[in-house]
Parts: sequence; C-alpha cells; structure tokens
Amino acid sequence: MTTWPRETQTAAHVTSAGAAWLASASRFPRSVHALWAERPTAPIVLPCGTVFDIISAPALFGRRMVSRLWADGPGTGPVGTQRGRVLMFAAPGTAQRLPALLRWEEWGGEAPALLCHGTGDAVTVPPLRPDETAEPDALAASRWLVAPDVRHPWLPGADVLLWACVRAARSMSTAAGRTAVTRGFALSPR
Repeated sequence: MTTWPRETQTAAHVTSAGAAWLASASRFPRSVHALWAERPTAPIVLPCGTVFDIISAPALFGRRMVSRLWADGPGTGPVGTQRGRVLMFAAPGTAQRLPALLRWEEWGGEAPALLCHGTGDAVTVPPLRPDETAEPDALAASRWLVAPDVRHPWLPGADVLLWACVRAARSMSTAAGRTAVTRGFALSPR
C-alpha cells in the first residue's frame, strides 16, 4: 500500500481551470467565482449530481481506497478531505449505483460506512487554496489531496470505486490477520 508522507499535509491548490469546473456544478457559477475572488481560502457548498457525485469515506478507509486507486488502478479524479472524511469526486450517477454494487459484492464487515452524494445533495468542498495563516490542524481539516486542475477531469465510475473499496476492505482484513471479510457492508445512500 502506498504510504502518505508527511509532505501530504500540505494542501494542493486548485487551478483556474479546476475552479471553473467546480463552479460549473452550481446554478450560479459567476456567483461562485465572485465568492472565491473575495475568499479563496473558504470552503464552499456545491450541488452534486450533474457535474460530479461525491463518495465520502472515513479518513483511514478513504485513504486506503485512494492508495489502491493510485498504486494498482487507474488513479483518481479530484480528492479532498473535509471534517475527517475523504471526498472522492466521481462520475454523475455513481452515488446511485455504488451502494447496489457493494451490496451485491457482499463486502464489508471491516469496511466503514460510505456516504454517497448524488442528485439532490450538496457537499462542502475544500477551498481553492489553503489559508497559510491557519493553524496546522485547520489546514488538514479541509484540503485537497488531488486538486482539480483541468476543465474536464477524469472521474471514476461506480465500477472503479467498487474495485478500490473491495481491495481496501481486503487490505484491512489482511492487516488484522484475517483472510476473509464478513458480509454486511454498511452504506448510507446519502
């Protein structure tokens, strides 16, 4: 598994193309840009379901998923952290499809609850850039691990995130000295 060095405590910066992509999720992208022009270090709430869905996982399990995606898979789209959870940006429709796939796979006695945010949901995303004057704990609370840097970033779908979730659950099971993961994946559709 990929380790997360101390240097990753530094937040990534969102490029102007990435900011345009994020703002396009809003019904009022110009208002979002105006807010960011005034306060680029403030997190913002954006709607899910049209431009992206978000799969939110507890920090440790989410980092295991992200590590799997980078070490053995296709990589990730944008990834942020917010209030102790890892936010994986996914293709629209993923929030609806992933819970059913995970139940079908029957993985998860060791896997924590994933929150799947899609159409009708809104989430707080990290700021465009970190507040360099903030306390270190505040910097780590809401930041980008993989910041959006292009106008149309690649976003994993439910199949890719299912693969990462199963492998993260297996790695947790193996790390705990067990060879199998029990049934009963805990999910929340939102």
